[in-house]
Amino acid sequence: MIILNENHGYPSPSPTDEDLTIYDDILSGISVSKYFAQKKENQLCFSLNSDALIENKYCFQTSYFIGVDWIIENKLPIYVQPKLNTESNEVDYLSMLFEALKEPENYKHLDYLYTIDFKKPLIKIEQKQDLLSPILIIQYLNVLKRIVRKGLRKSYYQKTTNFNSKVKGKILVTDTIKYNHIKGNHFSTYCRYTEFGVNSTENKILKKALIFSKRIMQNLKGFDTLELQEILNYINPAFDKVGDEVHINELRNYKPNPLFKEYGQALSIAKLIFKKYGYNIQIVNDNKIETPPFWIDMSKLFELYVYKKLREIFPFKGEVTYHKKFNYLEPDYILNSKDGCFKMIIDAKYKPRYINNNISTDDVRQVSGYARLKSIYSELNLVIGDINQVIDCLIIYSNQSEKQDTLNKESLKSNNHSKYVNFYKTGIKLPILSCE
Repeated sequence: MIILNENHGYPSPSPTDEDLTIYDDILSGISVSKYFAQKKENQLCFSLNSDALIENKYCFQTSYFIGVDWIIENKLPIYVQPKLNTESNEVDYLSMLFEALKEPENYKHLDYLYTIDFKKPLIKIEQKQDLLSPILIIQYLNVLKRIVRKGLRKSYYQKTTNFNSKVKGKILVTDTIKYNHIKGNHFSTYCRYTEFGVNSTENKILKKALIFSKRIMQNLKGFDTLELQEILNYINPAFDKVGDEVHINELRNYKPNPLFKEYGQALSIAKLIFKKYGYNIQIVNDNKIETPPFWIDMSKLFELYVYKKLREIFPFKGEVTYHKKFNYLEPDYILNSKDGCFKMIIDAKYKPRYINNNISTDDVRQVSGYARLKSIYSELNLVIGDINQVIDCLIIYSNQSEKQDTLNKESLKSNNHSKYVNFYKTGIKLPILSCE
């Protein structure tokens, strides 16, 4: 397996420190690129052009995605790990997700955060290299918490019981004869009837995935599971009256009701958890596991994280608008503070190079273009055509040299771009995980 860090070889492909000569027979003469299919355009995960060598070394380029995939199917996999800020620390993407999910609005924007390719052969990795399972568990438990807060949905479901001297619903003649009469028990009858309650198929699936989640949590290394345990303590009592006896065909084929969106989210994640582990809870605790190829979009995760931080300082409804469409364009955030002091277009860029460098021309053009839309002027209650009203633009980027992992109102306009009017940048510190 070839191991790289995210954002390796930017802006042009570069060789790795690892000696790859042992892979000459596999890599010689091939060019491989993998893309993350997104709503608007595909984004590069990694690329290799074996014809472009530097000092006879193979050159790779990775982007803002972490995960595992095949370079050559069934022969050579690649593992892209979270970016290392120092030799002993890396970005704690799980804490970023956990923090982001404290903002309820973010649950509407979790699409394209990760992708899983179940059609490709499984890849054997170490348990500690499994970046996907923790992100699924954190997302799943937080969605369950929202469901439990509202109360588990009750519905009608089929139940089978072997009654003694009693009949209810439809008599199951075959089962009654097979399991009762043949054994000399002529006073018991198997019956199938309908009940109304929480022990429905969908809740059983959620309960089964909850059991998987608890087992997976035991293997989360380096991540503070205290908050997750608090969520579990909140969730568990709600499922006391729900069973977990669900047939594998029910897990595979069950389709959620689109009228209950949170149930739909939870059931979709539950099915991903089952599918990833082959519906077998026994392999959860293995030191080495097999996983389908997957990719996690760190730039998307950074967006969700920044949105949560903006909502902390602008908590009123409508102050921060996330990914609203205007003329087929979709700025990350529109800030319209209640006191009228902040009317800004804000974009989140997972680019730590902005600590020492100016904002790139492409990023300036992108955000400035949003700020010239008449529909955005209307959104901010500004007079269209008034040349004295230039909408402020802000880039928020990752910066580990910042002292705090929060934003404040003063920092939003503290660093003005030297070449552009009302164009600012500010950094935010990301949580880190010790690798020692």
